[in-house]
Amino acid sequence: MNAQLDSGIATRSVTRQTFDDVLVPTYAPAAMVPVRASGLDLWDQEGKQYLDFTSGIAVTSLGHAHPEVNEALTKQLNTLWHLGNGYTNEPVLRLASALTEATFAERAFFCNSGAEANEAALKLARKYAHTKFGPHKSRIVSCLASFHGRTLFTVSVGGQSKYTEGFEPLPPELSHIPYNDIEAARAAITDDVAAVIVEPIQGEGGVIPGNPDYLKALRELCDQTGALLIFDEVQSGMGRTGTLFAYEQMNVKPDVLTSAKALGNGYPIGAMLTTTEIAQHLGVGSHGTTYGGNPLATTVALKVLEIINQPAFLARVKEANVAIMTNLLQLAADFPQVFGQPRGMGLLLGLPMAETSKGRSKDFTKIAEKMGLMLLIAGPDVVRLAPALIVSDAQIAEANRIMRAAVAEFLADAIDEPAAPRKEAPVPAPDAA
Repeated sequence: MNAQLDSGIATRSVTRQTFDDVLVPTYAPAAMVPVRASGLDLWDQEGKQYLDFTSGIAVTSLGHAHPEVNEALTKQLNTLWHLGNGYTNEPVLRLASALTEATFAERAFFCNSGAEANEAALKLARKYAHTKFGPHKSRIVSCLASFHGRTLFTVSVGGQSKYTEGFEPLPPELSHIPYNDIEAARAAITDDVAAVIVEPIQGEGGVIPGNPDYLKALRELCDQTGALLIFDEVQSGMGRTGTLFAYEQMNVKPDVLTSAKALGNGYPIGAMLTTTEIAQHLGVGSHGTTYGGNPLATTVALKVLEIINQPAFLARVKEANVAIMTNLLQLAADFPQVFGQPRGMGLLLGLPMAETSKGRSKDFTKIAEKMGLMLLIAGPDVVRLAPALIVSDAQIAEANRIMRAAVAEFLADAIDEPAAPRKEAPVPAPDAA
């Protein structure tokens, strides 16, 4: 049935209930509906103000409505929007040049999301191995509790059964090993492996930094077997850990690196970076995308890169890390019945729930949100903090004040609960990678 479009649809009143009425229920969004934001400040339909320590899951790293990014996009909006990939454009050439100059890479491929960037990286690894060694070299090794995207290929590589159940049969030739386990890596990475894909810091897996020795061992094993080492820096990249990409702090150079999320500060873009020698195995027509590398996205990403990749900016990220970690360590010391020891790098931080509060990370973030602080979870047992990289000292102090107030209510709720164990409904991860 084709109904005539309501001329007033753009201004029609909508509420949180509208989500339940018209959208596929793949998410369980909060009750409030954000309508406006600036920097780390956000307002909902009722006019209530929030302090955003989520950055749209480590995406808006320059905050909402950053003026320089807005200006760059507005200028490009009035210049050139889209071309098919039978043509190139100036913004994509400038962005590729800037990213290769700033990293180990010599070649770039652009797409629309982290999932697509990882899909491209994995396809490249298979093609490289097939061409150079033969079809027997096809297995991909990744880590348990990792997250690499929501396509069938990338979610299968991710190694979390909760995201693959019901979507079988899954792609073959995939192996999963424990994160930070060197001996497991040695056993798994043999001559039939085409690629090893790893997050330098696991995000969805609980905000767990990679051990530098472990990542170095992966590099050595890949060199020995001819496999490609892929670093998924979709969440950890673009200044999030205090360097442009986390691999710089690990002193381990990957063969392929993927980026997205903060690369566009909210404008959809993903990137796969690699060397000239490896890139040549994806020839004309072997891979592609309609929107990847469009002038709008690449204009935004170049401006984001220019702002973030400055020594003073990255130094401030490390300074903010010290301030927030100091607060989290004190919070954990003051309330050991609620929180364990915080962990993470830069402004990607995890605050584990204590043994007596396991499974209740979402309960805590809901209380904090009610008090005006937006936080993330990394599974049912970890509260995740990923504020914009421009977070101020005053905002850090305010977040600490609200978290402490939220602990008081969290503990009061625990006292009021019956003695029977809580049964938590699984909370779907909001990432699309």
